[in-house]
Amino acid sequence: MRLLRIQSLAISLAAFTALAGATVPARAATPHSAVLDQGHQDVTWQSPRYAKGTLGGPTDCPTAEQDPDGAVCDRFDLTVDVPAGYWDDNPEGGIPVSIQWQTPTDDFDLYIYDSTGRQVASSAGTADPEATVIPKASGTYHLVVVPYDVHDNAYTGHAYLPRTTDAGDLTAFSGSQGGYDITAGTLRARVDFLADDQLRLRAAPDGVLTDPAGSTIVRTQPEPQRDTSTFDAGDYYGIRARNVVLRVYKHPLRFGLYRADNRTAIWQESAPLRWSTGGMRQSLVRGGDEQFFGGGEQNGSFSHRDTTIRVANSFDWNEGGYNNSQPFYVSTAGYGVFRNTFAPGVYDFGSPVRTGQQERRLDAYYFTGDLKTVIGRYTALVGKPFMPPVYGLEPGDSDCYLHNANRGERHTQDALKVADGYAQNGMPLGWMLVNDGYGCGYEDLAATGAGLRKDHAQLGLWTQNGLPNQAEEVKAGVRVRKLDVAWVGNGYDFALNACDQAKAGIEDNSDARGFVWLPVSWAGAQRCGVLWSGDQSLSWDYIRWQIPTYAGATMSGIAYNTGDVGSIYRHDPKMYARDLQWKAFLPAVMTMDGWASDLTTKQPHDQQPWLDGEPYTSINRKYLQLKERLLPYMYTLSAEAARTGVGAVRPLALEYPDDPAALGPQATYEFMAGPDFLVAPVYSDTEVRDGIYLPKGTWTDYWTGRTYQGPTVVNGYRAPLDTLPLFVKGGSIVPMWPKGTLSWENRDRTELDYDLYPQGDTAYTLYEDDGVTRQYAQGSSATQRVDVHAHGAATVVQVGASEGTYAGKPAARAYRFTVHGQGEPRLVVGPGGPLPRLTTDDPAATGWRYDPATGVTEIRTPSRPTDRPFSVEIIH
Repeated sequence: MRLLRIQSLAISLAAFTALAGATVPARAATPHSAVLDQGHQDVTWQSPRYAKGTLGGPTDCPTAEQDPDGAVCDRFDLTVDVPAGYWDDNPEGGIPVSIQWQTPTDDFDLYIYDSTGRQVASSAGTADPEATVIPKASGTYHLVVVPYDVHDNAYTGHAYLPRTTDAGDLTAFSGSQGGYDITAGTLRARVDFLADDQLRLRAAPDGVLTDPAGSTIVRTQPEPQRDTSTFDAGDYYGIRARNVVLRVYKHPLRFGLYRADNRTAIWQESAPLRWSTGGMRQSLVRGGDEQFFGGGEQNGSFSHRDTTIRVANSFDWNEGGYNNSQPFYVSTAGYGVFRNTFAPGVYDFGSPVRTGQQERRLDAYYFTGDLKTVIGRYTALVGKPFMPPVYGLEPGDSDCYLHNANRGERHTQDALKVADGYAQNGMPLGWMLVNDGYGCGYEDLAATGAGLRKDHAQLGLWTQNGLPNQAEEVKAGVRVRKLDVAWVGNGYDFALNACDQAKAGIEDNSDARGFVWLPVSWAGAQRCGVLWSGDQSLSWDYIRWQIPTYAGATMSGIAYNTGDVGSIYRHDPKMYARDLQWKAFLPAVMTMDGWASDLTTKQPHDQQPWLDGEPYTSINRKYLQLKERLLPYMYTLSAEAARTGVGAVRPLALEYPDDPAALGPQATYEFMAGPDFLVAPVYSDTEVRDGIYLPKGTWTDYWTGRTYQGPTVVNGYRAPLDTLPLFVKGGSIVPMWPKGTLSWENRDRTELDYDLYPQGDTAYTLYEDDGVTRQYAQGSSATQRVDVHAHGAATVVQVGASEGTYAGKPAARAYRFTVHGQGEPRLVVGPGGPLPRLTTDDPAATGWRYDPATGVTEIRTPSRPTDRPFSVEIIH
């Protein structure tokens, strides 16, 4: 099963060093308690010695009354007494607490509760020390330490009250050719100008600039930008680069980045850099209507103005959690910031904006440009999203098949029966995980892989914390890897290295593209994996908060972020269908089987999409087949993400940055799938969807053909269980595979469909390659441009030649166009002259037909050479 024990925040022991000068120990009220206040800043305590561990969590501990000497679990009460507002501008944002033991191979876990019994912090995993922060601590807290896996060992606990210091006046300034050194007393800073007007700012209070992240996140540094110059403006020194000016203020030292006119601020520090015992923050002026996005996966939100987000090693899978967070944000003021660190951070987007990491250093990259440009420059630094294999965009299925304790005795090849079930029920399946890594291994791996491939599915393995047999497993057919939380260890670098390692293991031992999933990650994971939001239980609320989560992750360059269809732990047919239908518009999805129980019967219930019977099977089939047909569109968006850093699933604010309503509450629970589809999921037990916001433009209901003029809000939208509210933007050109397609592998390559919504002059460029190998990286791919011109009495569709080549590229293919909203044609002219009106349902017949019920004109062309352009004219 998935490891649910919460693992540690990555705070080094160096973060716990005392401030310069003597510190006063905390007041001890009893041997098992202490007080931290203005006069008592530090506490250390020693635990009893434990002969053995519990192999459990705090629920396995007896009560304090039953265990007064802490013989089974240790308890310590910490009272924090600080003035009101103490934490408002503190880089660490709370009381850091750590526990360290004598034998690093053992494992103590830390849980912290407030006076009401609510858990407020935890660190429970493989790290030594375990460390966390009690956010905005005030009052009494109860610490419970569980000797999880211990063998005659004890721990030392430590907590402190962080105090702060601000940078003083500038004392030295020097440099040239893009690199500048700055000092203010003991503080040393370094500014480096990089390509594309990027800026790297480093600072350290002790004057020593370190780089603990090394090349793990930023594997290749950008080229320096050397053509810079300086000037003295009196109050500040100015450093002029190509399109920006950095101001270095003298009294006190502060920084501000301006446009080339040196009048328009991009960002401006509102106060000097502030550091504490184990943290440093930057404070920026907030613009009147400035908006903020990013932070990686922030469960339940995508826009962060007037909120505080955390970027840290979190295992809270639910709303408010941040297990795939990233130390990056982007602002509508025209900039973005990446903190080059593995340390946890707290980002407060109030006024002023205060962003800090739990380390006494600053290492920040600043990017300029609009939202998409900044996302592109950030991902160019930490890694562009990987290009998935096409089967990775098909649905996946996951379960333990060898000796499954939850489902009875089984064997690995029993997975083949499930794969057969997808085929028998007319549902696409791209890949399967056949083990779970937690004691569930595998047998007959090569035979299992061969059996899956008969159903056009690829073999995958799930690993808890190691990859010792990659070469043999990949040679046996493994093409998918899923990692788990035990990889995280003492920081994020282990998880990031594991993701790179898993991807490379597939690619070093086959010609395939690596396809990796992981539930806890950090900046740079977009270059190697699909990020998955962890273990959740099904509810309508579960569906609701995931909508802005995955759209918001795109704002950090995460192109593939998803959650289990129907969750892992609970099952309900109606909620499952609602969840599946909107997740069909995420690039990557999977079901997690073997762990759910039905909400009504309380009996075990697997998650395959046909198990609930009718009407659910037909509804689920409808959306899985639609997902399959849309793969040319989604695959092209994947190629775009690999090039630009911008993923397919987007908040409306990314496509409509000048529309304030795109940030409003009605836009929170809808998203764009690419630039063309607006998806408004149903996330409550209703058949009516209210509050659907449609931005400026013409929008066509995908199911009825009804059009709406935006901006507008649609209320009372009829959405029975089989209907996902789905709208297509006017002017859209959507490539699709033919009806009935169930797999990328056996699809009809002799036909390509285009779904058209003509409006003025629009264009679309399709991307194609072989879908599975890495030959695309050497240029083996093709693009085909389609232009649609809709003016007056005629609509002209111009299909360009497919430019480029790749293995398996069709030399010729027929085209099927579905044209919406144009009325019945008088005449349709193809490349060889007028096309006949169709009077037969023969799919091989060429010609056109009009459906007055939907207002759709269907046009089928003869097979055409892909290396030659042609046109179709629709005369009304």
